[in-house]
Amino acid sequence: MGNGNSIMPKNKGSKVLFNNGFLEKLTKTHVAVPVTILGIYSTVLLYYAFSLYHLSIGIVIGFFLIGWFSFTLIEYLTHRYVFHMVANTDLRKKLQYTMHGVHHEFPKDKMRLAMPPILSLALGLLLLWIFNFIMGAYAWAFVPGFAVGYSMYLGVHYVVHAYPPPKNVLRKLWEHHAIHHYKDPERAFGVSSPLWDFLLGTMPRKSYH
Repeated sequence: MGNGNSIMPKNKGSKVLFNNGFLEKLTKTHVAVPVTILGIYSTVLLYYAFSLYHLSIGIVIGFFLIGWFSFTLIEYLTHRYVFHMVANTDLRKKLQYTMHGVHHEFPKDKMRLAMPPILSLALGLLLLWIFNFIMGAYAWAFVPGFAVGYSMYLGVHYVVHAYPPPKNVLRKLWEHHAIHHYKDPERAFGVSSPLWDFLLGTMPRKSYH
């Protein structure tokens, strides 16, 4: 299975990952569910950033933007080094396939284009705890930016798989991600933005365009 190179994409169908019906249901969600949860979560944190910690508008905007920008890097690194880990053991093969390989095999499966809501919420709470420990009250502005960055990623990832490319500049996002799925899974790791592919040398070869 390697890093996904040997997985041939199928344009229809889905995959049963768990024989247990409850666990199987947890692996599927419509993208609107985690996006809504993350939106509410971010709004609550920003409310407390102002009302409880009395952060200024400038501070909130600044740390919000830093959080969003930080997510774009985490998105890239996670996709490149975690989702496309070197699967050189049976355990790694199973883990890599469950986390991401199944998406490469069934890229049109709309119910597996987002992390399950329970995991999204758990991750959001964990990040708040970690960053609150590191940066104190500023975390209540940083984490919403991070969460909104993740929501933007989910939205972009969903539309590039669910809809045909538009006839405008956004078409580049469709083409970028299509190259990752159908031509070279070791390039074009950025989904919401090709920025880190450009900076870290994983932009698609010109021959792919």
